[in-house]
Parts: sequence; C-alpha cells; structure tokens
Amino acid sequence: MTAELTLLQLRENVDMIREKMARAALHAGRRPEDILLCAACKARSSELVRLSADTRIDVFGENRMQEMRRHLEDGAFQGKPCHFIGHLQTNKVRQVVGQAELIHSVGSGRLLAAINREAGRQGIVQDILIEINLGLEDSKAGIREDELKQMLEAAEGLKHVRVRGLMAIPPPVPGNEEARPYFARLRELMEQAQTWQLPGAKLDTLSMGMSGSYEAAIMEGATIVRVGRDIYGERG
Repeated sequence: MTAELTLLQLRENVDMIREKMARAALHAGRRPEDILLCAACKARSSELVRLSADTRIDVFGENRMQEMRRHLEDGAFQGKPCHFIGHLQTNKVRQVVGQAELIHSVGSGRLLAAINREAGRQGIVQDILIEINLGLEDSKAGIREDELKQMLEAAEGLKHVRVRGLMAIPPPVPGNEEARPYFARLRELMEQAQTWQLPGAKLDTLSMGMSGSYEAAIMEGATIVRVGRDIYGERG
C-alpha cells in the first residue's frame, strides 16, 4: 500500500468518525466542536502516526512511555498535542510529566504524589484526570467511586498538579447501549464533584468512549473520546 493511499484511507476513517461524533453530539443537544478526538496510537509506527496527523485528529493518546518518547523524538505528532492515556508506573513519571499535555490515568494517591513531585522539579503544573474503576475490575487501574472526594482533596494540597476531570474504561460490553450506563455514571460523578467547590480543580473534562462506544459516551457528556481501531485498523 502506498503512502498516498494510506493517507487517503486514514482521512476517510477519521472523517467517518467525525460524522458519527457530530451526529451523537447534535442528538444530545451539544456542539460537535466541544468534543476532542484523541487518536489512540498504541503500537503504531512513527510513519503511520505522522501520516494520521494530516487528518482531523485533535490530539494523540499514548499508552506506553517508550512509544510516546519515540514518537516525540521522530516528530510524528506534527505539532499536535500528546496525552498519556495508559497505565503509568511511578518509576516512569519523569519521562511523561511535562511531555504529555494531559495525563488521563491517575488512579492512586501514590501516582498523584509522584506526578506532583516531578512537576515541581520541572517548575510546571501538570494537568491530570482521575481514573475511576467503574466496574471494580481487578484487571484495571483506577480508584473506587467512593474514593473520589478523598483523592480530589489530596490534590487540593498539591501545587504542581491540576485536576481537569475524570476518565474511565468501562467493563467490556457488546456495544453503545450497553456502555451508556457506565458513561452516565461517570458524568454523574463529575457533576457531584463539581458541587464540592474545590478551588484547585478545574472539572471540565470527561475522557470516556473508545472504538465501538464513543457515540454513547458523547451522548452522556464525553469531552474527549479515545479511538484507535476505527482510525488505524486492528493491530498486527
């Protein structure tokens, strides 16, 4: 497959996703431009990521620190923002803080503190999302729903992190409608947190929805959807 044909297919894929995003937003009475398309580029080459940057992708989402660093070094994002959306180990924090515009997956007080220390060392404020384990799955990271207030209050005492909202990966379900209750619950948690009036938190971001479920997520208030397979196809 030639580079030109690959780019054409990427544009077609992204345009189709954008159309579905817009329909879902309008159906929910929302503005399509208020929702970011995050391309989950796990296990993709720098060449493919660079090609996809020439489409209507808003931001790139990285799951692995090593891949993120390689894509950054190769200039694959073409100036578009990079978010870290995967599980982040505390010993990898130094390589991610200050490089990722937003870290989606902060699911423990230990990780929160480590990010704050590194951001302080760099003299920056790192934007983060708190990850919620909605299905209480042992295989997934994230805090329990009843731990959210404690986590936000802990973040209030830290000078170098700013909580922008919540993120979740629901349990595997067949499709959009089965995923909606989980997305609705994350939105309800955000609305509840907004009533706590914590001055250090800027709760305006809901990262939820992937290939196969992003339309339901938008219907329930997602401001960022993380889409990989529907852009790039199945990983080889």
